[in-house]
Amino acid sequence: MFKKILIANRGEIACRVITTARKLGVATVAVYSDADRDARHVALADEAVRLGPAPSRESYLLADKIIEACLATGAQAVHPGYGFLSENEDFARRVEEAGIVFIGPKHYSIAAMGDKIASKKLAKAAQVNTIPGWNEAIESPERAVEIAQGIGYPVMIKASAGGGGKGLRVAFNDRDAFEGFSSCRNEAQASFGDDRVFIEKFVESPRHIEIQVLGDAHGNVVFLHERECSIQRRHQKVIEEAPSPFISEATRAAMGEQAVRLAKAVNYQSAGTVEFVVGKDQSFYFLEMNTRLQVEHPVTESITGIDLVEQMLRVAAGEKLPFAQADIPRKGWAIECRINAEDPFRNFLPSTGRLVRFQPPVQTMHAAETVPAGGGVRVDTGVVEGGSIPMFYDSMIAKLIVHAPTRMEAIARMREALNGFVIRGVSSNIPFQAALLAHPKFQSGDFNTGFIAEHYAQGFQAEDVPHDDPSLLVALAAAAQRRLLERAVGISGQLAGHGVVVARDFVAVVLGTAGQHQHLPVTVDLPPGAASSPDGLLHISVAGKTYAVAQDWAFGGIRASGQVNGQPYTAQIERLGLGLRVAHDGRRIDVQLHSPRAAELLKWMPYKAPPDMSKFLLSPMPGLLVRLAVVPGQKVLAGERLAVIEAMKMENILVAAADGVVGELLARQGESLSVDQPILSFA
Repeated sequence: MFKKILIANRGEIACRVITTARKLGVATVAVYSDADRDARHVALADEAVRLGPAPSRESYLLADKIIEACLATGAQAVHPGYGFLSENEDFARRVEEAGIVFIGPKHYSIAAMGDKIASKKLAKAAQVNTIPGWNEAIESPERAVEIAQGIGYPVMIKASAGGGGKGLRVAFNDRDAFEGFSSCRNEAQASFGDDRVFIEKFVESPRHIEIQVLGDAHGNVVFLHERECSIQRRHQKVIEEAPSPFISEATRAAMGEQAVRLAKAVNYQSAGTVEFVVGKDQSFYFLEMNTRLQVEHPVTESITGIDLVEQMLRVAAGEKLPFAQADIPRKGWAIECRINAEDPFRNFLPSTGRLVRFQPPVQTMHAAETVPAGGGVRVDTGVVEGGSIPMFYDSMIAKLIVHAPTRMEAIARMREALNGFVIRGVSSNIPFQAALLAHPKFQSGDFNTGFIAEHYAQGFQAEDVPHDDPSLLVALAAAAQRRLLERAVGISGQLAGHGVVVARDFVAVVLGTAGQHQHLPVTVDLPPGAASSPDGLLHISVAGKTYAVAQDWAFGGIRASGQVNGQPYTAQIERLGLGLRVAHDGRRIDVQLHSPRAAELLKWMPYKAPPDMSKFLLSPMPGLLVRLAVVPGQKVLAGERLAVIEAMKMENILVAAADGVVGELLARQGESLSVDQPILSFA
């Protein structure tokens, strides 16, 4: 086993590799950019080496500097993580030539499989089913349109060196193909340094199911079952689970056999993933092979009990796999939610900034450790409270993983874990995750890769979050308000006859948009015959519905837990001005609890409308203004491109909502923009 390794990555995956390295007694070297100087992976590693400025092309994509760091620190091997240089054949070869071990497949395997065009040809030669398409690099958008017409829409435009949803577009017409080709090339060049793009038929209503494989240097290759990755938004996985609720044992075995055959064809030595698109009749076609560790590897670790990072290190050190195919178990059910820094209520636009609060749910299982009997909750992350989410890299804050004996138990455990995941300072997609987990189609396993596009075609709104009992949130707010009042009663120096009184009757004013508020009568009582509240138990009535609430909530805190009508719950409660904000199962309300008279007077308060900003183009996200496509005085038509903003390695095109004339340019090309910052005005 190695004595010291360098991790050529950042964030969550760098921390994950360090965890296993520590278990094996291996010292670690971290690398970092200026944006990551104080990052968690830097603090966890035994040593750290600066690579350069924040942009990845000036830091994490610099192969020369990474190899120099290995030689300077005496690192015997490099773990590339995922993304960045993990599937770069030239980097793997140069590492090997420098006398350093690459903890991953050999460079020739990456060349054969990491390149999507080459892998399609090889898969076809190995008698693996492949999707119809044009498997040569395409030189121009005009040629892309011509090829797409020949294949027949819809088509998928993909960067050959792509991954993680970068450099990928679906085109349903000539305009989509033309613009998608250019965006894919730009994203691929920026993210991977390789702008080659190809096109294939887009299989409608497909499942995205992948097989985890593991091979060693002694000719042994096994598969570790499958992962269901069909819940995707814009080709970026959102929820992954293992096993799949869809495929049969026969399909599982056939897919595993093909994945192993493909891996053996390229002498694959490490962890890798063979991705398939699966039809309704369980016919499956090779999609691509990821010659690296996957973001969603924890769900496979949870159901098999195998530490994939450990096996990668052992294989790289020359060891044989310690198990055969028949030895690999499949126990229980695991689900992973990717917690991303994005605002689901603003069309999932990136949200960068400082993590003012970061309090994950309590972990009961951990990476690189044995899964407890009955499963548990695991959090893999590369951030800490007070840290920041920079605009230069991907949007992942953490991965939340649960394991349970059955799928429905795993869903219930994940919903509860999301309730207790506190993130403030940046927006997160937790409300969206909660809505997906509560959706009947997801719970029944009846979904495909078009699930999100079908059910949230108009975007995601607060009212899209289902809740079994919305009045419960008001009851939780009332219990917290009662505690605040009880504390206020004890404050000294109150004027006699005018002190705080703990009232029984309230009106809950649930704040709505445009001044449209909901008024609900609320009563708060002690248990019958009790002079005080035992264990904080209160009987709360909301519009005639009664709840027995026992609440553990600290003043100034956010996470609240306890029991409602004898059943445990976890929610988030925080003071917000004169009221409280309550979140549970993805639903969030802002509520004020007033006396009946105050609530009556509140109805007479005038509504102050926000200023009209319709004459401005506002930045919908923090990011870099890379292109201004118009000039003052220019006439524009609805749908015409106005500006391009780059954030978290993705290009976001802003277009005109209506016909108009450009007035003044209010931001400069190359400027870093904040959310809602005016970019230009319309005359």
